[in-house]
Amino acid sequence: VAGMLASLVVTALVAYAPHMPPLANSAMRPALVHARSGICMLTSNDFKIGLTIESEGAVWKVQEFLHVKPGKGAAFVRSKLKNLITGNTVEKTWKAGESVQQAEVEKMDVQYTYQDGDEYVFMDMTTFEEVRLTADQIDQLAYLKDDCEAQVAKWQGRVISVDLPSQMNLKVVQTDPGVKGNTVQGGTKPATLESGAVVQVPLFIEEGEDIRVDTRENRYISRTKGD
Repeated sequence: VAGMLASLVVTALVAYAPHMPPLANSAMRPALVHARSGICMLTSNDFKIGLTIESEGAVWKVQEFLHVKPGKGAAFVRSKLKNLITGNTVEKTWKAGESVQQAEVEKMDVQYTYQDGDEYVFMDMTTFEEVRLTADQIDQLAYLKDDCEAQVAKWQGRVISVDLPSQMNLKVVQTDPGVKGNTVQGGTKPATLESGAVVQVPLFIEEGEDIRVDTRENRYISRTKGD
């Protein structure tokens, strides 16, 4: 009788086994759900200029940030964020290592074609459709020129911003004449570029020269190669 009972128990367990979720799969399930959701979590330590994040139900672009390590107390990160829906900017302080959700944005390559009233018209390089943006959606507006290539970002199907190249070669159209002997003294002067932007350049830079600039920091980098 004991043998028969043991045999019945084994048979029941085998029959039930296919309906039992494997322990390994059960343990992995939360991680799989997280991965399938497409959510990318970062921390405040990952901040960089131009990073797009989601916070408090809105989408923001990091415009400035500073890591602070006080002599006493915990480290933190100061940031300046731009709301890509309203255009407003806010300053926010984060704990060092605080979790932040990276915004899920779709990016597409475009080329600037012309201005129509208050709108700037770009062409999608893949579909050749028009994309219209306003001035408050273009952070580097001073560097925009005809045929300039850029990248448009969409969030939840809505165009939220356009990013020009972080570095560009542009011609100096107006600046004061250079002074002989000032090439290594470290002085600077304002120069107007072909796009209309004004940057500080070394004293030896002359009108008509092409220079390389950082469009996000509004900063001179160097003369372009061949000058």
